[in-house]
Amino acid sequence: MTDWPSKFTYDPIKPLLKSGNDAIIYFTRRDLLEEKVDPIDMVWDLSEVQRILSKQLDNGSWPVRSKKNTNGVKYPLIETWKQLRFLIQQYEMDNTHLSIRKAADFIFSCQTEEGDIRGILANQYAPYYTGAIMYLLIKAGYRDDPRILKGFKWLLEMRQSDGGWVIGSPGMIGLPNLTRSLVNDLTSNNDRKTVRSFDKSKPFSAAGTGMVLRSFAVHPYYKKSKEAKTAAGLLKSKFFKKDNWKSYKHPDNWLRFQFPFWWTNLVSALDSLSLMGFSQKEKEIKNALNWLIDHQESDGLWKISYSQIHKTPNNKRTFNSRLWITLSICRIFKRFI
Repeated sequence: MTDWPSKFTYDPIKPLLKSGNDAIIYFTRRDLLEEKVDPIDMVWDLSEVQRILSKQLDNGSWPVRSKKNTNGVKYPLIETWKQLRFLIQQYEMDNTHLSIRKAADFIFSCQTEEGDIRGILANQYAPYYTGAIMYLLIKAGYRDDPRILKGFKWLLEMRQSDGGWVIGSPGMIGLPNLTRSLVNDLTSNNDRKTVRSFDKSKPFSAAGTGMVLRSFAVHPYYKKSKEAKTAAGLLKSKFFKKDNWKSYKHPDNWLRFQFPFWWTNLVSALDSLSLMGFSQKEKEIKNALNWLIDHQESDGLWKISYSQIHKTPNNKRTFNSRLWITLSICRIFKRFI
């Protein structure tokens, strides 16, 4: 083990090992201390994992928690993605498990002939969600699946001229008089056709680009591609700055953390860049790592949010999230240092 823990003012490993969370302790010992541990099945057998699996439907999806209008939006797809974030990213389940294979089959059933996974914005394109979902499927063992390769081809076609991606549908950007009501109708109504009015001149969104880049970062070939390196350069150029798009424009969005990942933030972005082989010596990355060092709490963990626009309570649930965020930050430092 390298000397990366010495970068911190407080020892982050000790509170992880004393957390009482069996999964946290397992991954801390395996990933941070490089100890020999039991097979991963031990984690998969945990009660919190089994609770998620017990709710899976026969078709591989998870039920929608509330009664919603399913006229256009595929809410079962959204719910399945939500649950796979925990099963695959957090607990590291893969396609050796029947439940993951069934879930992957359901998600691939939502893939179009063009290559995207469609339905979250009704019939409109959503490269940021396609990338985030592909990230999980690749981690689960589908990196060489032709459907994943088809998805990458589509993602590359959906880039803006600057090499990044946008939040929302890139096919709607060029529409004249694009009002909020029209956006809501197009992205929720199954009767509306896929809009292909592109305007590639519009600048990238850091929020959208970060979500797409996750899929590239975990693929052995695509993470080395020129296109991925270009997108990564755009992403890190926006650290601590306003996004180019109205959604998630405030710079404090960089400082609200989640694990497993959803929206782009400082930790999720650094995770991708560390997997892609970027250097800690690069200015933007060095500044980001130093920010994390400076904002570690005295208990050795990090808070969920340092954002002035996202307040979070300090309770048992947030403590558990702090453990996962801290584990993620430690993994990042271990790769970079």
